[in-house]
Amino acid sequence: MLDRAPIVGFLFTTDYARARAFYEGILGFRVESQDAFALVIRAGGTRVRISRVPDFQPVQGTVLGWEVPDVPNAARWLRERGVETEKYPFVEDSDLGVWRAPGGAEVAWFKDPDGNVLSLSNTGAGQA
Repeated sequence: MLDRAPIVGFLFTTDYARARAFYEGILGFRVESQDAFALVIRAGGTRVRISRVPDFQPVQGTVLGWEVPDVPNAARWLRERGVETEKYPFVEDSDLGVWRAPGGAEVAWFKDPDGNVLSLSNTGAGQA
């Protein structure tokens, strides 16, 4: 039953205007709605609800990610928009922050203005 139902993602922010400027203005996602309860965006066919939590503290680890055909190119695209990837100690590509797994997968991480960790990945499966 649930395997055929659309997935809805959830993120948290302390500031709707700042989150909207990032997700709509920088990343280019379409805003479906915004009210007192949530800012709702659509990304690649998935709806993401961004709720305001005044004392929100981000968790460690990735909370949302995108499967892209070319991670270094997507990391450059982010950089052109003023978004830097995270430079973790285990990442060999210190310029773009792209980690290459032994099996060939590539991942880069970045954060939204609230510190939510987001990722770009190419695992070779399910490419859009």
